[in-house]
Amino acid sequence: MRTINTTEALAAFCEAAKREAYVTLDTEFLRERTYWSKLCLIQMALPGENGDAVLVDPIEGQEMSLEPLYDLFRHEATVKVFHAARQDLEIFFVEGNCFPKPLFDTQVAAMVCGFGEQVGYETLVRKIAHHPLDKTSRFTDWSRRPLSDAQQTYALADVTHLRVIYESLAEQIAKSGRQKWVEEELAVLTDPETYTVRPAEAWQRIKTRTHSGRFLAIVKALAEFREVYAQGNNVPRSRVIKDDALLELASTKPTNVEELGRSRLLLREARRGEIADGLLAAVKSGVEAKAEDLPKIDAIKDQVQVKPALGDLLRVVL
Repeated sequence: MRTINTTEALAAFCEAAKREAYVTLDTEFLRERTYWSKLCLIQMALPGENGDAVLVDPIEGQEMSLEPLYDLFRHEATVKVFHAARQDLEIFFVEGNCFPKPLFDTQVAAMVCGFGEQVGYETLVRKIAHHPLDKTSRFTDWSRRPLSDAQQTYALADVTHLRVIYESLAEQIAKSGRQKWVEEELAVLTDPETYTVRPAEAWQRIKTRTHSGRFLAIVKALAEFREVYAQGNNVPRSRVIKDDALLELASTKPTNVEELGRSRLLLREARRGEIADGLLAAVKSGVEAKAEDLPKIDAIKDQVQVKPALGDLLRVVL
């Protein structure tokens, strides 16, 4: 197993990839303790059963530039193949402001080919590559070094089997004439708006049964503060305040630290200091919002939500 940790070695591999019809890629990352994903490893493989497959280690290679990889992403003669690419693409968009083009996502392609929605990589390896997949290293800490042999083997398997899966699915899609369906889904994955979170719009992701404008105004202010704080300090949203605690504050509307401290769901760290001050200011902002500025739930969108059972039936028919 070959590991790349220098810019020169990465550039050499990427130049070789540019001479191929496609290259398969995957990443390993951590996000449990941060807002932004921490990139820990990149796996890449060239076509062919014995095609070169490498691990790119940005942790051991702290001085390594990923620009050769981004240059490969911009090289349109080589298809960049991922499975369930959304989180991988978010990392590259945030760190390099770059999307791979052209892109092929085998999870999207498998859905179009009738394997079901959000089919897992392990399922495709079993059904298409006809190979067992050892997933024992799935939940290991990818930021720790050195990587074990088991970790490296697991990581490379995510791109070596992907070659067979890509070739099979690409052939099926070409025969069925459903390329346009795939392109429509991939357009969403390569749209910067997919990965752009605007703090003022963060409240729309919180599920609430109350449509009161005043209540929603407080939810909006709290969600906006949480988003700004989490992004600025690179901590998960849940480390600032969880959704259930946020909704509790929108209901109780505390006006001082003492009242804030009566919350049953608030984390201890949020009961004092900068977070507490921000939460109280957000509640006050929502309470004092002008009537014409109160947010509203999109009633039409709320009414046309497809029932889960009906959604399953429609996917089967499709």
